[in-house]
Amino acid sequence: MDVAPLLAVTYGLYVVGSRKGDKLNGQIANTVFQITSEPIRVAVSINKTELTHEIISETGKCCIGILGQDADMPFIGNFGFRSGRDIDKYARIPHILTPSGCPLPEEHILAYIDLKVTGTVDVHTHTVFIGEVTDCGITGEGTPMSYSYYREVLCGKTPPTAPSHLAASCDVESTPERKEGTPMKKYVCNICGYVYDPAVGDPDGGIEPGTAFEDIPDDWVCPVCGVSKDQFSPE
Repeated sequence: MDVAPLLAVTYGLYVVGSRKGDKLNGQIANTVFQITSEPIRVAVSINKTELTHEIISETGKCCIGILGQDADMPFIGNFGFRSGRDIDKYARIPHILTPSGCPLPEEHILAYIDLKVTGTVDVHTHTVFIGEVTDCGITGEGTPMSYSYYREVLCGKTPPTAPSHLAASCDVESTPERKEGTPMKKYVCNICGYVYDPAVGDPDGGIEPGTAFEDIPDDWVCPVCGVSKDQFSPE
């Protein structure tokens, strides 16, 4: 079956915050929607394998942060391509606790919605959590990030655990060259879609502009999702 028509379905991008005791967690979700207005109910779909699913199931609450277009791939990658079982996602992210007690990033978030779970729907790989809105507020100005903006402008990939998991594509720019004239290829992360551009390098990771991918140290990791160098392929 040709699933291309599903790309016409519109989505946003959100950071779903959850908390169990002292453990703060957050993940990217693209399936969040208001389903009733009286009473106000909002639903969010979460994969059953996610730590977020485990925490929401146990605590019955979460916070939805509406992501703005100013968010970059490292920020999105921190919440979207790394597991809270392996890292503290808020260790380097300035954040507050909403009235629900759940974490909310202080940057790149336009508004938040606190939810108290009132029902669930089992949809095989995912659970749709239906929640009563207990609090909400505006936290920033800007344009909400859409899933199409994430795919087409940021050229981000979609994790296999996402409801809308389909292959992403991106336009390829011209290939830079080594100073001696040998072309330097760009390399793409197979997990998150980050493109290593030799002309730009990765200054934050200690890789200077003009460094060919082949010359990067083997212990270098993707600045977006943290996977090793061997998880990259030529663009």
